[in-house]
Amino acid sequence: MVSHFKRPTRIAVVGTGNVGATFAYALLLSGLASEIVLIDTNHAKAEGEAMDLNHAVPLLPQPARVWAGTYEDCATALITVVTAGAAQRPGETRLDLVNRNVAIFKQIIPEIVRHSPNTILLIATNPVDILTYVALKLSGFRTNHVIGSGTILDTARFRYLLSQHFDVDPRSVHAYIIGEHGDSEVPVWSLANIAGMRLPQYCAINHMECQPSILEDIFQQTRDAAYHIIERKGATYYAIASGLVRICESIIRDQGSVLSVSSYLEDYYGISDVCLSLPSVIDLDGIERVIRLDLSPAEIEGLRKSASVLKEVLNSLDL
Repeated sequence: MVSHFKRPTRIAVVGTGNVGATFAYALLLSGLASEIVLIDTNHAKAEGEAMDLNHAVPLLPQPARVWAGTYEDCATALITVVTAGAAQRPGETRLDLVNRNVAIFKQIIPEIVRHSPNTILLIATNPVDILTYVALKLSGFRTNHVIGSGTILDTARFRYLLSQHFDVDPRSVHAYIIGEHGDSEVPVWSLANIAGMRLPQYCAINHMECQPSILEDIFQQTRDAAYHIIERKGATYYAIASGLVRICESIIRDQGSVLSVSSYLEDYYGISDVCLSLPSVIDLDGIERVIRLDLSPAEIEGLRKSASVLKEVLNSLDL
């Protein structure tokens, strides 16, 4: 997989709140982008973030140009990352955000498309599955060019918590959260493994605790992590910013990495016309393919229920 993208690698960031600003900083540190443009309705905020980021450039191994711009600066952006929207309030579900953020997207997405019709849209705003679908419909883009951050964060939380229980490096735990990035998400226990061994086998051979109650507690901590973080510090942004950089890396470097992102589905275990998360191959052209998992009957049912939750919300929207 060889990239033929000749222009400077420009990434546009729409929204400079906690997630957008943290992502821009993580992206700058990564050295993946040679141009980072920040766009916000509060242009002074974007200018301040750009100034602060630029002051870090002399200290980095790889320089980049960072500036506060307008939607016109989305032109030639390989990826446009959308983090703009209303924030999740304490006690509020991601789906509670939907009407406020759909209205914002109806202003944002047409502007991006007008100036950058060939960009890949990477959506991080919650509820991310709903807004990935909304962005797809508003943009008219090919389905592989509209990606939601989806459960990349939930999957990272899941692997971290499993690694804490099993006392191994989180990168050595292979497990996925699929479906909605939200309360109806589904843990894929049937395929979770360490060193190629499914968890029951790993626990039996290594004399470790693996009772269903322990695993269920790990999943509940995964699913409810955002609520606990928001209650304590008001917002989550470090981990999701890292997830966005990881997605950008797979696109920019044409890696073909398998990441749990949200995208449009057609006949996946009978699920169609909805965006939700599944392990997907990500390369220079966006989503190369969605991997068909060998799910258990209970996991298939959970995924279908998750799709139904999202479709009920989508059916209430004026798109």
